[in-house]
Amino acid sequence: MRTAYSVETVRAAERELMARLPEGALMQRAAAGLAAACADLLGRVYGRRVVLLVGSGDNGGDALYAGARLARRGAGVTAVLLAPERAHAGGLAALRRAGGRTVAPGGAEELVERADLLLDGIVGIGGKGGLRPDAARLAEVAERSRAAVVAVDLPSGVDADTGQVTGAAVRADLTVTFGTHKPGLLIDPAREYAGSVRLVDIGLSLPPRAELEALQHADVRRLLPVPTGESDKYRRGVVGIAAGSARYPGAAVLAVYGALRGGAGAVRYVGPAGDAVIARFPETLVSDRGPKHAGRVQAWVVGPGAGDDASAVGEVLASDVPVLIDADGLRLADRDAVRARTAPTLMTPHAGEAAALLGVPREEVEGARLASARELAGRYDATVLLKGSTTLVADAGGAAVRVNPTGTAWLATAGSGDVLSGLAGSLLASGLSALDAGSVGAYLHGLAGRFAADGAPVGAHDVAEAVPAAWRDVRDVTDA
Repeated sequence: MRTAYSVETVRAAERELMARLPEGALMQRAAAGLAAACADLLGRVYGRRVVLLVGSGDNGGDALYAGARLARRGAGVTAVLLAPERAHAGGLAALRRAGGRTVAPGGAEELVERADLLLDGIVGIGGKGGLRPDAARLAEVAERSRAAVVAVDLPSGVDADTGQVTGAAVRADLTVTFGTHKPGLLIDPAREYAGSVRLVDIGLSLPPRAELEALQHADVRRLLPVPTGESDKYRRGVVGIAAGSARYPGAAVLAVYGALRGGAGAVRYVGPAGDAVIARFPETLVSDRGPKHAGRVQAWVVGPGAGDDASAVGEVLASDVPVLIDADGLRLADRDAVRARTAPTLMTPHAGEAAALLGVPREEVEGARLASARELAGRYDATVLLKGSTTLVADAGGAAVRVNPTGTAWLATAGSGDVLSGLAGSLLASGLSALDAGSVGAYLHGLAGRFAADGAPVGAHDVAEAVPAAWRDVRDVTDA
């Protein structure tokens, strides 16, 4: 599992480690890993033009020491000092001893434009807000240049803890981060500024509970429900789908499709789209008597394409089994009724739906995804799966927020969320917790989207069809 820790936690771990090491040893570890990553990216170091963008903090020191290592291997290294009087003295001396030179920001644009590699050491993990004018101008030139851009620990101008970008920021091709991932490297919009991320182990001792975690194949494999020889369709779980309307029968069909691919033993459908569902999936158990009279289920999915059918939402919320609420169900669900539930609740809004529930503009949710997911989980006392470019799963109980590492932009297509609802609901019915069902569902859904799209446009039904391939791909990996 990939984990990310807050700035406060990282700094505490660094202080504890530095107290046990010779002075400067920790920075040398970071600089060595940074220089190695730069050398790998360059391929050949000798004769290459390297420009360091150096601020006043330890990130600037890391960049200077890494630049000295590259200079000793024959690179032409120039450091642009954005705060000359506060540049790291030891790093600056090391660079000059290795043959590197320094310049002021005023005449640095041409150097940046001609560089083979740019090393961003402007602002460290404690930076807040956008870049100052001199740095912002260089970041803009760097984005236009042909150079590979490497960020030290994280791109300057992004918020390490939240992933927010509130002004100008460096766009990196590679971010070399030290000790652990920072939340901003895994959450949009900052994630898009980070490029590829390379983690350098510098020996930090970190607490068991992370701020953020991302499941990997082996983690998902351990959570997947797999039938045994004594399993029958009821022991594997029955998921109820209360979805669809005369206007949106396709939402019901797609939610059932996702549920049938999600591992439960049977799917019960309740709603006005029964004919469409049974025509497409004759194995579905269809009822027109409402959720209360549909028969036994181990979990409910309610809301996709439901229109204004508040009665079905109310009946489902009154049940004593886990419930997934999506789409129209989010608008129709009474907050007090959700908070009063004793069984788990999983809410799956996109940014627009989350914004409506929080009473804020959509842009605020998109710019502060982590805070928004946590806030919504707290308000409803539920687990929240916030869909989008970065899908987050937040538990009201205070567990580490999970970020989904799979997916593709092609998943932004009508009906994709309905498939995810059915898939995650099926996992709920099979016995997974709301946090695990949301996380595993998002992981499989994102992987299925990649397989289905393969670089081309894709429909929601294609995503559902690819879920078994994603499942097999995860099952084939050996535990790491």
